[in-house]
Formats: sequence, C-alpha cells, structure tokens
Amino acid sequence: MRQLTTIRLFFKRILDNVYFRLLLVVGCTVGTMWFYQSGKWEWFVLSLVGLFVSILLIGNLYRRNARKIAFMFDAIDNSDYAFKYATRGHASDDKLVSESMNRITQILFQAKSEAAQQEKYYELIMDSVSTGIIVLDDNGYIYQTNKEALRLLGLSIFTHVKQLAKVDTGVAQVMQQIQPGEKHQVTFTNERGTVYLSLRVSEMTLQSKHLRIIAINDINRELDEKEIDSWIRLTRVLTHEIMNSVTPITSLSDTLLSMHQGDVNEDIRNGLETISTTGKGLIAFVDSYRKFTRIPTPNPTLFYVGKFLDRMIQLAKHQNNYPMIEVISIVEPDDLIVYADENLITQVVLNLLKNAMQAIGGERSDGKILIRAFSTEEEAVVIEVSNNGPIIPAEEIEHIFIPFFTTKEGGSGVGLSVSRQIMRLSGGSIALKNNAPPFSTTFVLTFP
Repeated sequence: MRQLTTIRLFFKRILDNVYFRLLLVVGCTVGTMWFYQSGKWEWFVLSLVGLFVSILLIGNLYRRNARKIAFMFDAIDNSDYAFKYATRGHASDDKLVSESMNRITQILFQAKSEAAQQEKYYELIMDSVSTGIIVLDDNGYIYQTNKEALRLLGLSIFTHVKQLAKVDTGVAQVMQQIQPGEKHQVTFTNERGTVYLSLRVSEMTLQSKHLRIIAINDINRELDEKEIDSWIRLTRVLTHEIMNSVTPITSLSDTLLSMHQGDVNEDIRNGLETISTTGKGLIAFVDSYRKFTRIPTPNPTLFYVGKFLDRMIQLAKHQNNYPMIEVISIVEPDDLIVYADENLITQVVLNLLKNAMQAIGGERSDGKILIRAFSTEEEAVVIEVSNNGPIIPAEEIEHIFIPFFTTKEGGSGVGLSVSRQIMRLSGGSIALKNNAPPFSTTFVLTFP
C-alpha cells in the first residue's frame, strides 16, 4: 500500500512539473505534424488528442496558480493572514509558487503589524500630551482625537463636529469654520463651570484628503499655573525677608532677658518679653505660609478610596469638635482605586472636611457632609465633598484659591491654596461648584 502511494505521488509530481507539460506539448506538436505528412491518420488523431490534452494541462496549471493568487489577495483584503499554502507532496515548481506566495503573505502581515504598532505608539504619545488634538476633514468628520481633547470638550465619543452642538453651538460653528493659520478663543459653560479654550489650526494632506489639525489648550489652567508660580515666588521672598529681620530681634531680646534677669527695670523686662513673644508669634505665623512653597514632590501609589475616606472621616471628627454633624460617604464601585500620593491627598481632604464643618457650625442639628467618589467615562476618579452650610457668595468664589485670602477670623488663607497646589502637582484639579440645596457647596477633586 505504501509503495502504491509512493508511485502515485511520483507520477503526480511528474504531471505537475511545468517542464514535463511543455515537453509534452512540443512532443505532441512534432508528432502531429510528422504523422500528418506520413499519412498515418490513426497516429495523427492520437497525437492531436495528446496535443489537446497537454494544452489543457498547461492551461489548468495557469488557472490553478491564478486562483491561488486571487485567493491570497482576497484573504489579505479581509485581513486574514492565517492561511498557508501546502508545499509538501507537490512538484518543485508548484512548491516554489506556494512558498513564494506564503512569503508574500508573511511580509504583508509583518508590515501591517508594524504599522499597527506604530499607530498605537503615536496614539499613546497623543494621549500623554496636555494639549487637546483633533484631526478632521473639510466635511467635519473626525479622523483622530486624543483623551485631552475629549476631556476639554466634555465628550466621551467624538466622530463629527455637529456633536459639539450638545456642548455649545458657538463652539461647533467655530470648529467647523476655523481655517489653517487662524487662532480663536471659545468659551462655554458646563458642569465644571466656565471653560476658556484657545484653538490653533494647521493643515496636512493625507491620501489626497485635506485635513485640519486643531490644537486645544485650557486657558484657565495655563493662567492658574502662572498665577500659582507667581504667588510661590512672592511668598518665598516675603517669608525669607521677614524671617531674616524678625529672627535676630527675637534672639536678641531673649539674650538680653537672660543676661539681666535680676537687675532690669520691670518696664524694660515687660517690653523685652513683649518683643520676644510677638517675634516668636510672627515667626510661627510666617512659618505657616512656608507650607505653600514647600510641598514635597508627590510619590503616587495605588490605594482604595473607600478605606481612605473612612480614615479621613474619623480623623476629621477627632480633630474638629462638631459631634452633631453627620458625615456620609458613598463610593461607587466599592473597590474604587486612585493613583496619587496618599499623604498629600490626606491634607487636601482633611482641609475640605474641616472647612465644611466650620461652614456648618456646631449649633445646627441638621448639619450634613456628603463625600461621593466615583469614576467617570474617561476613567478619571472624582471625589466630591459637599455640605449643607451657607452658600459661598459669588464675589468670594473667584478668590477662595488665592493665597492669604480668608473670610474666617484667625484664618491664614493658605488651606485651599495648598490644596490646589497639591492637586496641581498630582496632575489633577480642584474646583468649587454651587449646587441646589440641600448640599449647596461642593468641592470637586479630579484625579487623572
């Protein structure tokens, strides 16, 4: 049985050999002509049939290879690179054709894989920049966008400029009509408050299509960063100069008191003690502002938001004596995780809870604080701290994050400034929004 299979395979390889088929055509052609001239009509008919059959064999070989090539291109067009032509048990010529087409398929598959990896690489770069990027054609269809653009525009899916009408009709109109080389500023209002964006446009041609590239930047964020940097520099200069001036005076008054404890006039002693006490108080006061300029570099780690907020509530109740205020915590989902510096975020949350308790006061029996944590569609983690205390006046809202601004007696005006600086260094943000009762005031912490 094995011998028969071997013999059958041997003859198949001979018949599939292109040179054998060409030799058969030539032989039958010569035989047909010779038998015709010799008048041997029986042999002439047989050789003519052989010529016809050999021509069919050549045509069949051509059609078979043509079908192979057509099948290969159909598979490639459908992104199917898993097929492979068999090469074992075939004639050398047929085997060479199959191996060549397998090689072509492999080369195209590798080129497509490299192109996909490169495209993914560019997408990661786009998503890592702090500038929103939108690539669209002249008909308003979106070719490419990054996460920052979606965040700034408040969209989860963006496929056409018309979708911006849900955000603001003016923004949609500007985005549709803005031309390469132009610069525009747009303003709209959403749940985050008033958003100010700057737009810059360039152009390119890709596969014979004209595309516009729109770069979007958050003007508020840029201004806030410059403002914070200015305050930090000013605070460092002031604290340095004050400390240099006050420290020697305090030290000198203490030295004089220790040198002349028994033989100093009482008025002079009282004066020196007043100078010393006032100087030390001023040093402690100035030292509190150093926290605004001495925030350490964040060391982010992953931690569970639910357990973290439970600890914050216990600490806030322990540090602030407001037993009648109810604090409610809602975390969705229960295993919500945030990537940030837990020690620094502790300062922010504790400060917000302290401010909320002080805003409500200890005399109200219905005082409530609601802490809500959740994840957005853009996979950002949000922590909202709301209270039912008095609403913050509109004229004070734009000043609450400015260093040294305070409306509380004895307050330093540093807490919210430090909180904003911590959130900025953590790559997130802190914002205030006034809601309808019962929780009229809400501070929103957003972590990327």
